[in-house]
Parts: sequence; structure tokens; C-alpha cells
Amino acid sequence: MGQKAGHMARRASETVDEATVDDVSVDAAAVAHKNQPFWVRLGFALKGLAFALRSEHSLKFQASAFVAVVIALAILRPGPLWWAIVLLASSSVLAAELFNTAFEHLVDHLHPDVHPQIRIIKDCAAAAVLLTALGAVAVGVALAVHLLSSR
Repeated sequence: MGQKAGHMARRASETVDEATVDDVSVDAAAVAHKNQPFWVRLGFALKGLAFALRSEHSLKFQASAFVAVVIALAILRPGPLWWAIVLLASSSVLAAELFNTAFEHLVDHLHPDVHPQIRIIKDCAAAAVLLTALGAVAVGVALAVHLLSSR
């Protein structure tokens, strides 16, 4: 962490040690993560991505599929609009999987026991990833139809 970022984190920590919000104490370490410079926040994001890639098999598969999609786009050379649509759909799948991973870890931390309501919550989050992936597949099919019909 840079000198300026370290100073900001210490200052934030010092000012919130005794802070309360609606009679709930605020964790100084959590606040120290807030309002950091861009490069520090980017580091947090990359650490999260690295953790998820190491721990989640489905994210590894989806990241591999993303690389394959980019290679296919480079070979097929669709127009810029198709590049944008396909990359947006593909990155949405990765983002949905990252949200699902974060959500599952949070729920497991807060409620480690097996519970039917927790299972429903996790299933709904997984369904969101599934729908996002199906939308990305639909974009891929639309691109294939477009490319085949334009020849």
C-alpha cells in the first residue's frame, strides 16, 4: 500500500474506532477499505477474482469459455457491435458467477448450518447465473445465425 493510501487508511481507522450508526458499532477495518485510491481498490478486485478462480470450478469453466469466445471473435471478425454485445453478455456471466460466489460465502459465514431457507436462497442465486449464461448462449446463437445468413 502506498504511503498516501496507508495514511488515509490509518486516518479512517482512527476516526471510526468509536463510531456508531443507529446504535450499531462500525468496524474500523471495514471502513478502512472504503474510499481508497483506484489502484488499491483494483488490487482488492483482483484478489477477489483470483480467489474465485482458485476456488470455483464453474468460474474456471466460464473464464475458459470467455477466452474461447474472444478467440472465436478474432477469427470470425464480426462487426464492432457484435463484439460489444458478445463481450457484454460474456462478462455478465462472469460477473453473475462472482456475485453468486460472494453471496454463497457470505451466507455460509453467517449461517453455517444447513437450512431449507438458505438452500432456497442459494438456489435462486444459482438460477440467476444460469439465466445469465442462457442469455449469453442466445447472443452466440444470434451471432451464428447472422454470420451464416450474411454469406
